Amino acid sequence: MTYDLWYWTGIPGRGEFVRLPMEAAGIPYRDRAREEGDEAVVKHLKAMQHHPAFAVPLLEGDGLKIAQTANILLYLGEKHGIAPQDTEGRLWVHQLQLTIADVVVEAHDTHHPVAASLYYEDQKEPSIRAAELFREERIPAFLDYFERATGSGDWLAGNEWSYADTSLFQLWEGLRHAFPKRMKALAGDYRKIGAIAKRVTALPRLKDYLASEQRLSFNEHGLFRHYPELDVA
Repeated sequence: MTYDLWYWTGIPGRGEFVRLPMEAAGIPYRDRAREEGDEAVVKHLKAMQHHPAFAVPLLEGDGLKIAQTANILLYLGEKHGIAPQDTEGRLWVHQLQLTIADVVVEAHDTHHPVAASLYYEDQKEPSIRAAELFREERIPAFLDYFERATGSGDWLAGNEWSYADTSLFQLWEGLRHAFPKRMKALAGDYRKIGAIAKRVTALPRLKDYLASEQRLSFNEHGLFRHYPELDVA
């Protein structure tokens, strides 16, 4: 079976958190917006009647339509063995994913603290304040948690990689793009996270994906944006 993944073109965004484990596990999918364009995404969402999705990412296959990143990954983790199969392990990985989602929202809100519908330039001053607090307080708080959560194994859930590891990698890379000065200063304190990120890049199938044109670079239209004035050392 080949899944249909719906997400916007041009930005890695939340869709990349779904792509990474699917690529690493060799789960076949079609990136529908890349085939048909963003207008097709809007049209598809509006046409949904039964259990409509509010927004993408949206995964369809096996008779299911699943929205919300953590929800999609919870399903894929159990269905395709990219998460522990016992209840405790499955919920642990889901908990980590939900926490990663919290960080993603806070990172986004550093450049859009007033409203997502406004341009960054329209909320630059409050963004500077929000970014300062995020850099100094929230990034260390979250990274402290993930460093502690790694435990003694090579991965977040033991000796096998899971979608939580690929998501932690994407978060780590996103923060390094948005706040390079701050992350360079902090990197030495989070060697376990850095080691997991490095292991993720070495996963055989994912290694090819990361080097391909399919892998979208972070840019100033997505969740993680680099504005020099928000990354004061």
